[in-house]
Amino acid sequence: MESRIRIRLAISLLIFFLGVGTVGYIVIEGYPLLDAVYMTVITIATVGFGEIHTLSEKGRLFTIFLIMSGVGSLGFAIQALTEMMLERVSNPKYKTKNMEKKIAKLKGHYIICGFGRVGAAAAEHFEKAGAPFVVIEASEELQKTLQDLGFLYLDGDATREEILDKAGIKKASALLALLDSDPHNLFTVLTAREMNPTLHIIARTQQASSESRILRAGADSIISPYSSAGRRVADRILARTAARQGSKEGGSISGGTQHRWVEVTESSEIAGHAVEAANAMVGGRVVGIRRGTSDTLLPPHEMQIQLNDFLLVVPFGQMGVDGDLNGKMQPLKIVLIDDNPVIRRLYTRLFQKAGFNILTASDGREGCELIFKERPDAAVVDFRLPDISGLEVCRKVKRSEMGSMIKLFLFTAEEEEGIRRQALEAGVDAVVVKSPEAGEIVAIVKQGLS
Repeated sequence: MESRIRIRLAISLLIFFLGVGTVGYIVIEGYPLLDAVYMTVITIATVGFGEIHTLSEKGRLFTIFLIMSGVGSLGFAIQALTEMMLERVSNPKYKTKNMEKKIAKLKGHYIICGFGRVGAAAAEHFEKAGAPFVVIEASEELQKTLQDLGFLYLDGDATREEILDKAGIKKASALLALLDSDPHNLFTVLTAREMNPTLHIIARTQQASSESRILRAGADSIISPYSSAGRRVADRILARTAARQGSKEGGSISGGTQHRWVEVTESSEIAGHAVEAANAMVGGRVVGIRRGTSDTLLPPHEMQIQLNDFLLVVPFGQMGVDGDLNGKMQPLKIVLIDDNPVIRRLYTRLFQKAGFNILTASDGREGCELIFKERPDAAVVDFRLPDISGLEVCRKVKRSEMGSMIKLFLFTAEEEEGIRRQALEAGVDAVVVKSPEAGEIVAIVKQGLS
């Protein structure tokens, strides 16, 4: 017998005996309606309350019958309800619906397509960082692993719109296409980009020939675990070898990237400065520090340079914004500050098509915080912002330690010589007048960074 039928039968029996008891006490004992209902309920529930009025012999016999039949129907109802709840909890469909409800509440989360080695590593990192995420995985075996780990996941094909929609792609902040097939990753990127034009997408490739196609499909950046690991190991060996061969003063070329070693002496005036400030002083990015017999690769920005250190320097534009010495250009990072959401969405798509990693802010203060946090290669700032002017944003950036490392482009609808003059005085690299040709600003930024 199905649990729902059992529940209905149990409820029907309880209602029946409640009615029988009420009528019985009215007829046999002459109770008023409320007293009869009350007496019936406390009798069936066996709560042990006393009689309202002293029962006659017939009344007591009727009560015995009501207790035996009513308690049995109540026990039957409790058993049926318990079985139904256990069935629902153990039912895979119930678990799926419950998980889908949790996923529907997510906002600003990350979507991981594929729970292979790379996907599992990404999920573990997100969990440690406390970042919300959902995994899309079609393998039943991997789904069991996801269940054991307690991760939110969806069973399905990540290339399908309905699955990405269930994963909350329109509210997500980023998507990782980490499937074990380049064509599947390509289709996932195409579908995701169409559903959410402003989504940040990172895709995995196994073959170098697939990289350009996936980037054209809408991915912001590409990762190739095997080739990246190989390049990093080779670059690290080359960098160490170059240092031992006495090439600290000269340049060494590995994978198309020029490295040079700079010795920190008293005359260089670099000692005592943080890595971030030293970048501008050496005319490149400090990606390694040799101090005595120890090496530090990709040192933190706040690390202090000491006398007699050797700095491994890569010229600006010769490496990706993520700091990896992999000899491969990564998308340059751009911050766009504009209070118009339509403008932000439009130029996000245009900059992404041009191969940039684009981040946006809606006002000046938010834009400054984003610039100082992300350290982009360039910033495109609207002249008129709701809180502080675009010129003030540019001045703040230029006064900071990273000011010389960031290209600034002022975006204005007013073609006035006074604005241009103030912008140049504030350290702006170029002033761009808004025009119907939306791609003009992208072309100017691209030219300014080349």
